Amino acid sequence: MNMVGYAGDITPLETWQRLASTPETRLLDVRTPAEWAYVGLPDLTALGKQTLLVPWMLFPAMQVNTDFVRQVSDLNVDKDADLFIICRSGQRSAFAATTLTGAGFKACYNVAYGFEGDKDASGHRGSVNGWKFDGLSWIQG
Repeated sequence: MNMVGYAGDITPLETWQRLASTPETRLLDVRTPAEWAYVGLPDLTALGKQTLLVPWMLFPAMQVNTDFVRQVSDLNVDKDADLFIICRSGQRSAFAATTLTGAGFKACYNVAYGFEGDKDASGHRGSVNGWKFDGLSWIQG
């Protein structure tokens, strides 16, 4: 494990490739239900998988979800399998990856740039990097 407290950062394209090539791998989206509904979700249908949904922070106050580890564990995720964690831009998912690693999950990866990516010069997301920018499959709620 590296110095960040989890298995490492991985690009959205690398995430898709690993999800496609290794059956037991999973993708966990830690954004809020509002983000899932209005911004969209990674669509893993082509891979025969579903994105796992557990919010890292609770809307609207955006406090950390104190039941996060239990809620992820309740999804019967294999603690020894690679778990790729995504949020809007890669910040919340890094905290979630560190927390899950500390709870005994062996290989938690932060999906760098997240679903929407970094902001461009105008302050907008989606035009620099990220899941949507890379053209990976997604659906709107």
